[in-house]
Amino acid sequence: MKSISINSVAELNTVAEQLLAFANGEKFFVFEGEMAAGKTTFIKTFCKVLGVEDVVSSPTFSIVNEYESANGLVYHFDFYRIKNLQEAYDIGYEEYFYSGDYCLIEWPQKIEELLPEHYIKVEIMITGDTTRTLNFSKISN
Repeated sequence: MKSISINSVAELNTVAEQLLAFANGEKFFVFEGEMAAGKTTFIKTFCKVLGVEDVVSSPTFSIVNEYESANGLVYHFDFYRIKNLQEAYDIGYEEYFYSGDYCLIEWPQKIEELLPEHYIKVEIMITGDTTRTLNFSKISN
């Protein structure tokens, strides 16, 4: 596990680069943290580091947004609003999750039983008004 504390949004670029290095080729990421912890903000920066040039926004209503990057396709999911697992099946989650492309998942606890065996978990904790602690860990189920 790797733990990083930051004091401003300006530090996110460096943290995103560290996450990419920590992942060491893994492309499936889950992002956990309470509401307003900064998950989407960090994902926007992470996408920029991956080479996404499009405007990255939260897929709260569409569930998934797709972006092209210098490193291939990036799928950004937000499962906050789903009511049951059937909604994940309805969007064809398997095609995305097992595509070999980048998958960035917000609110993974809503679909926990659908997660692949191996992934990178990013926990974002609010530790002050502008401070956050980010923990990276490699998960194998």
